[in-house]
Amino acid sequence: MAIHLQAHAFAGNPLRSTKLVQSPNSALDKLKSLLLRGSEEDSTLQVKILAFRKGRPLAQSLDPVGDSPPVWHLSWISPSQFKEVSVDSFVYLGSGEGEDEAYWAVEVADTATFRLGSGSDGFCFVELRTLMVATDWADTAAMGELSIAGHARALLDWHRTSRFCGHCGSITVPIDAGRRKQCSDESCKKKIYPRVDPVVIMLVIDKENDRALLSRQSRFVPRMWSCLAGFIEPGESLEEAVRRETWEETGIEVGQVVYHSSQPWPVGPSSMPCQLMVGFFAYAKSFEIRVDKAELEDAEWHNREDVKRALIVGDYKKAQRTAAIRVNEMCKGVDQKGQSLSSDFKVESDKFSPMFIPGPFAIAHHLISSWAHHQCGAPTQLGVDQTQPTSVSNL
Repeated sequence: MAIHLQAHAFAGNPLRSTKLVQSPNSALDKLKSLLLRGSEEDSTLQVKILAFRKGRPLAQSLDPVGDSPPVWHLSWISPSQFKEVSVDSFVYLGSGEGEDEAYWAVEVADTATFRLGSGSDGFCFVELRTLMVATDWADTAAMGELSIAGHARALLDWHRTSRFCGHCGSITVPIDAGRRKQCSDESCKKKIYPRVDPVVIMLVIDKENDRALLSRQSRFVPRMWSCLAGFIEPGESLEEAVRRETWEETGIEVGQVVYHSSQPWPVGPSSMPCQLMVGFFAYAKSFEIRVDKAELEDAEWHNREDVKRALIVGDYKKAQRTAAIRVNEMCKGVDQKGQSLSSDFKVESDKFSPMFIPGPFAIAHHLISSWAHHQCGAPTQLGVDQTQPTSVSNL
């Protein structure tokens, strides 16, 4: 069974898909006014702020209804809660469909500045990866909230890592409501744009023998296999990066390279705050594997039936339910010490499987699933409908 999504996880951001009702600088002027007043006398102005701590968004969780798992939501807070926070700390995420409806994000350093999020108050700062696994991929509204959190985290991480001008070393200051930065040195004034780190991710296919090449990294949880991937180097095309990375990591020579889809990935290393995964099918011209042990733990050819057995939808649902329950407990203040976050990503089955594939939150899942179910055609047939949602009324 193939899993069909309206958009990849972290794509389909409803705040980015709506037409901007107000410019970023206009929205910033209104935010400044509210922060100075310390109250919200103008009830027609809808300004909502998403707080982060150490890269974790503030969330709350609704208790389960019947047999359904708990459902998490982003916790949007009014500007009156941020009286002591500098306006330069806020980044503009976008506007809603309503007039003067604006959404912002901010990193809060400590409990003295921002007192929500202890767990005992029903709110908790939750690791974005845990929220990713806890999200029901069939719920468009929940996927929209996840994409907003991913966009916000990427912007805030970029602000943290771009505090100085790379040209002259002077301090940078935010402009355009935090969507850009600029060097503070009058003789330089270089503009700096949010960083995007492109990564190719590819399913290498042996068409003649009906096999796919899957690999393991040492950081993977036991029994998980996935696609090859690697960062694009300066001066090379996407296709060249696919061929180079495949050759370097496995010794396999690749010929034809076919684009599948792309996915924002804000949950990579903190030094790479805004990865863009660009997915491909890559058709092998050679088949003997020589694994680069510095990059991979192992790589093997797998036939189609073995891959199909690894793609068990019920397992992913179980992982999603487990993570959703964990988020619910965290928002109730239940102590999570001693519990490994990696357990959220383990996929277990009543029938032991020798391997499993990353869940539907990852583009690797859809590359592998598309091949396993003979869907190596046009992108609209590959398990991801790139049409984006347009409503934020549920946020």
